[in-house]
Amino acid sequence: MAGSKPQTLVLASASPRRIQLLQQAGIETDRVLPTDIDETPQRAEHPRSLAKRLSKEKAEKALGELKSEPDARPAFVLAADTVVAVGRRILPKAETIEDAVYCLQLLSGRSHRVYSGICLATPSGKLRQRLVETRLRFRRLSRDDIDRYVASGEWRGKAGAYAVQGLAGAFVVKLIGSYTSVVGLPLYETVALLSGEGFDTRAGWPATGLS
Repeated sequence: MAGSKPQTLVLASASPRRIQLLQQAGIETDRVLPTDIDETPQRAEHPRSLAKRLSKEKAEKALGELKSEPDARPAFVLAADTVVAVGRRILPKAETIEDAVYCLQLLSGRSHRVYSGICLATPSGKLRQRLVETRLRFRRLSRDDIDRYVASGEWRGKAGAYAVQGLAGAFVVKLIGSYTSVVGLPLYETVALLSGEGFDTRAGWPATGLS
């Protein structure tokens, strides 16, 4: 828009999936600023509370780092966190084969939930949050299913040890909620959050040519 101030979007994550999902919606990230926080659940913490808390802590830490830079200009800072849970049991972000096997055996033939917390810090310093809950059910997995999936390596660093956009998509019997949330970022809610705070989410879309 002519005469408007340039808008800056900082993503408090190095996740290529989140960057790609934003690009899918026509939103380009100006800067990636991953944050290193302790993601250990607190005692008796509910999965949904964990997703909200971690996304807020990531946004606050990234915002603090930006403010410490003398030449940094005001920006929108977007943070997200994904938690996979069976009941109240929070599954880890799998880093080892043992983690992956544990998660897949637990998910086999069962329903689980994916909670995505998103937090947006505005240029004025306001924090806005959303929580998205998606329910999924996996088919029963054989030991061969699990071994072959583990061999793919797609589970590394993934909450619940699977990437729904990859081979594990064939495990899903039912999904109720947001598919993009399970991939890594709930697009509808993210775009609505940005738009509601004045970020032009269609700045990168083609012009219509209509006056």
